[in-house]
Amino acid sequence: MCGIAGFFGLRTIDPLVPRRMLAQVRRRGPDAQHAVTWDARFQPNDDAIVNALLHARLSIIDPRPEADQPMANDRGDVWICYNGEVYDWQSDAEELRAQGAVFHTRSDTEFILRAYEAWGIDCLSRLRGMFALVIADLRRQKVFLIRDRMGLKPLIYYHREGELAFASTVRGILPYVPANLRQFSTESIDAYLAHRYIPAPRTLFSHVSRLENGHYLDFDLATRELSKHCYWHPQARQGNWLATLDHAIKIRTVADRPLGLFLSSGIDSSVLACRLAVQGFQNLHSFTAAFRGSSMDEGPEAKAFAGQIGMPNHEVEIPQQIAGDFAQIVADMDEPFADPSCFPTWYLARETERQVKVVLGGDGGDELLGGYKRYGKHLRSAWRTRLPLAPRFLRPSLDGKGLSKFATELGMGWIDAYSLRFSGFTPNQRAYLQPGYRSQHFTYWRPGGSVQTSPLLALLDVDLQNYLPEYVLRKADLCTMAHGLELRAPLLDHEWYQNLLALPAAQRFTSPAKLLFREACPPCEASGLFTRKKRGFNPPLQQWLQQDLAERLPNLGGRIAALTAQQLDAGAVDAMVRHYVRGAQHMAEQILQLLILDESLRQLKVLAGET
Repeated sequence: MCGIAGFFGLRTIDPLVPRRMLAQVRRRGPDAQHAVTWDARFQPNDDAIVNALLHARLSIIDPRPEADQPMANDRGDVWICYNGEVYDWQSDAEELRAQGAVFHTRSDTEFILRAYEAWGIDCLSRLRGMFALVIADLRRQKVFLIRDRMGLKPLIYYHREGELAFASTVRGILPYVPANLRQFSTESIDAYLAHRYIPAPRTLFSHVSRLENGHYLDFDLATRELSKHCYWHPQARQGNWLATLDHAIKIRTVADRPLGLFLSSGIDSSVLACRLAVQGFQNLHSFTAAFRGSSMDEGPEAKAFAGQIGMPNHEVEIPQQIAGDFAQIVADMDEPFADPSCFPTWYLARETERQVKVVLGGDGGDELLGGYKRYGKHLRSAWRTRLPLAPRFLRPSLDGKGLSKFATELGMGWIDAYSLRFSGFTPNQRAYLQPGYRSQHFTYWRPGGSVQTSPLLALLDVDLQNYLPEYVLRKADLCTMAHGLELRAPLLDHEWYQNLLALPAAQRFTSPAKLLFREACPPCEASGLFTRKKRGFNPPLQQWLQQDLAERLPNLGGRIAALTAQQLDAGAVDAMVRHYVRGAQHMAEQILQLLILDESLRQLKVLAGET
């Protein structure tokens, strides 16, 4: 796990630029930081810098300096800069050795480098795991930027007038972007209001993009042209799903640093705990977020379950006051991001890292097995897929509830309307907040599959392209890497996912959800886990807003209006705040979303001005 950055340019860059880029990703890789800089002819140069690879390392496998990055092949004409973890590559490495490859480390970084030398970009089919990687092939004058299939690792890029830059974060790329091109995107601000985050390929900045999961970029150093390719289309693959899951878990326990488990009271992480115990890892330490005195506190149930299988458990109490950490947490989320659960996740990661450097988590189970309640709710209106759209009503609304929301949903296609099941502000509220801005989008999500195959599968496909990689996994990556903690997700192993695709629908999608796992974890059924009411990972939001963050509410509208060049109206924002303070508690998450927007834009405007 690491932070990466770099650029392939046409102009000489101030040496401060790569230093600032590396400084922005350093927290992701606290163990070692290195830079390789070249001139226009790719000759090493620390002064006339035109090209660079930058790396901040979190050492998990082979922590020796020999495995540091950027890493080059023996001839020095192929380089890799890599963030992530690739598993189960040893048999492929033996094949490479038989072909004459010589390995100098035990790192997966060197395996990817040797695999690319032997098989070119087709080596991607051999990579099992999570990765955002850059390969600079100076022999062929090619640069490849690659993001993993499921989107566990982020990759940001800038391409303009023949120049290409990249980084793990938006903040890491900003120092390279010319000052006159660091403008906030009006569409991206609207997208944030719609979804609580900015979906790929957009970022907050007009000229900076986010690479979609399962894609790679091909940059030609001779022509300076950039092309994008989708390299993975999941295919149903018959197999023993439980054996594949066990293998997916086992290969993710390989580490040269201490290993732990994020354990909630939910099904997914409990199944991981069961299978780890079956494999002999019952002494592995687990970590649970605890919300003392709250109905959302999962601590006691998680601790009881861990005790049932003999697994040590540590409860991490989430603070009742967050004002002192609010700005840092917003900064660590990189750009505006308003999932309330990022706060407890950030605290959980901070405390977990003090004992382990690698942690397994249960992300992905809901998206792959249909575990969210919103699927069932939206499927009740699946009859609309066969009807023409109703007239599009878009009347500005402060509250966004009732008839106006219903009319808006009827005016959207059935798949597009799914985004309203998990939205920030409704289209009506966005119109209220932005009276002078006319959005061209009800949703900024990438479209899913055809509802003709299966309405449920179409919804899952939307989530696999949008909600999972850009919301769930972005949060997980940013919160853990902010503390130098590597998070691994066995349930997002692509081989296991392809086994699921081959299962009969009645076995994969059950009521209640995830009964498939009964075979994998008998203690779960005995503890009533499959029939227990599903709970979100929800913090004491009302308390935070009414006490800890209350001092940020006065003049919130004026600040946001100034930061967005009046795209959001000051009076409209303040009216929403008053509506909430006077008793509209259902708007708590929306008020938090506005507070995060205020703080994030302020930070990024300062950073864009400084760099």
